[in-house]
Amino acid sequence: MGEWRTMRPGLERLVRELAKFGAVGALGFLVNVAIFNLCIHTFQLAPIRSGVISQVVAIGTNYLGNRYWTYRHIDKNRIHRETVLFFLFSGAGLVLENGILALSHYGFGYTSPLADNIAKNVIGLAIGTVFRFWAYRTWVFKVGARAAADTDAGTDVGPASEQAREARPGDEPAGAGSGGVRFAVEPAGSAGGGRVDVGGLAAEEQREDRRQLLK
Repeated sequence: MGEWRTMRPGLERLVRELAKFGAVGALGFLVNVAIFNLCIHTFQLAPIRSGVISQVVAIGTNYLGNRYWTYRHIDKNRIHRETVLFFLFSGAGLVLENGILALSHYGFGYTSPLADNIAKNVIGLAIGTVFRFWAYRTWVFKVGARAAADTDAGTDVGPASEQAREARPGDEPAGAGSGGVRFAVEPAGSAGGGRVDVGGLAAEEQREDRRQLLK
């Protein structure tokens, strides 16, 4: 039971991530299929060329959706590196999808529009999607365990939050007071109950010093 409670936040985060990634992927799929068939039937382009063009446009759509929705909480300071990796792994996915299309069309001789769509937009897309999801979350939009936990809790880990934590009175060292004067109050009933230390001297000692001076 304890292990399930420990794993549950991570599983819930993964499910939310998959749902968003799937929604973005569905939009990219529609763009991909529409442009692929437009290139083949309207512009009479070759299947592989049509597949490359349609997928390049879909990759751009997927990047915007994942960057600004699925992984919008990830640090944007390394956006140049992130963009390079995104298009690198998306290019690898493009090769996978169109490689299966080429194998079906030219290798096995399935040249009908239906066969081309099944090879590219069903089989190739399924394999490419699994690969891209793994690559994006592992290398492109990488997030550490602490940042993920803070995202689950809905907390802000930015500089303002750090300053707020530093400024909390409860974080001051025990026994520290303003102006370098220390006040230490012991619990009632203890051997030195009610004693107040001022500047490191007990109040009783100060009273004794005053009595010695008045003698």
